[in-house]
Amino acid sequence: MTLTRRSVILGATAFGTATLAGCARTPDAPAMSGGPITLTDVFVGEVRGRGVFHVDLTGSERRFSAQLHGRLEGDRLTVAEDFTYDDGQTGRLTWVFDRAGPGRWTGRRDDTVGVAEVVEEGDTIRLTYTADFESLEGVTRLAFSDVIYRAPDGRVINEAIVRRWGLPVGRVRFEMTRV
Repeated sequence: MTLTRRSVILGATAFGTATLAGCARTPDAPAMSGGPITLTDVFVGEVRGRGVFHVDLTGSERRFSAQLHGRLEGDRLTVAEDFTYDDGQTGRLTWVFDRAGPGRWTGRRDDTVGVAEVVEEGDTIRLTYTADFESLEGVTRLAFSDVIYRAPDGRVINEAIVRRWGLPVGRVRFEMTRV
């Protein structure tokens, strides 16, 4: 199924107040992780991955693959994401992260609204941002709360809760490996 703007909006509307009690700020990382992780560990160099955007209420999914190319220059990390959805849509988004202190970064991407906040916490990275998500029906503003961690087998996992109007409407899971 193709993820559409209507699917996202229906998911947000139907979740309503029934899901408010269960809303987590960000997904939980598993108890058993693959050890400490930093933004530069994950994104400097060449990385490939597969992911899925899932709308919880409707069950619709949109799968994608991505190639990431990251470079660190001083306290600035630039990560270009070339992605392809299984329906053939392609695109490129470029993150620019600036170190804001020990274990902290701020970032912007072509579609972000405001500044992304990144916190490195030992064996997890927390990333929060708002972005304008483009679909065939138009633009939808979504808030993302991500947790990034290393699995015991060495893969890097990025899991996100996606919100619209403050309500959870979906989830993203993206699994990465270094090339």
